[in-house]
Amino acid sequence: MPEMKRLFAAVKIEPSEAFQDIYKNLRQILDFHIIKFVNPDNLHITLKFFGEIPVDEIPAISAALHEAKAGIQPFDISLANTGIFGSYYNPRVIWVGINSSDMLKQLSGNVVSLLEKAGYLSDRQNFVPHLTLGRIKEIKDKNHFQEVIAHFSKYTYQTQLIKGFTLYESILKKEGPEYIVIEEFVF
Repeated sequence: MPEMKRLFAAVKIEPSEAFQDIYKNLRQILDFHIIKFVNPDNLHITLKFFGEIPVDEIPAISAALHEAKAGIQPFDISLANTGIFGSYYNPRVIWVGINSSDMLKQLSGNVVSLLEKAGYLSDRQNFVPHLTLGRIKEIKDKNHFQEVIAHFSKYTYQTQLIKGFTLYESILKKEGPEYIVIEEFVF
């Protein structure tokens, strides 16, 4: 059996001090619910999740990702608004939105199309740039939860200059995933 690695390509987010303060506050307010929050060091915008991939396929993925950065210049994104994926009755994920730029959309399109040419099909979902803050296991008071999300829904967290993206290996651990940089792709 070939050696496998769980891979994804993503734009790394460096949370500002203000972002971390708001995030910490949100986590404290929602503490009595059962939510698995993402470590702030692991915040990212996923461009492509591969899953388990044979190690010998990494060079082909890398070549496609190098090609995907062609024509992309450094760009700013704004992290703003908080919401949920799932329904009011069954929320699954808490997220922060990305006020997307044309360059981010172009980068995502390049990644998808060039990886498809290399044999890695997309999941056919539209690209919805966001940061996953937490995965919801159980909400103990839905009204309280909705009030908190509504309170944070219009926050502007930070603006960040994006200068590239990264191919990561994700190693799942009990305390949360560990991300290891395989390769960085700088614009």
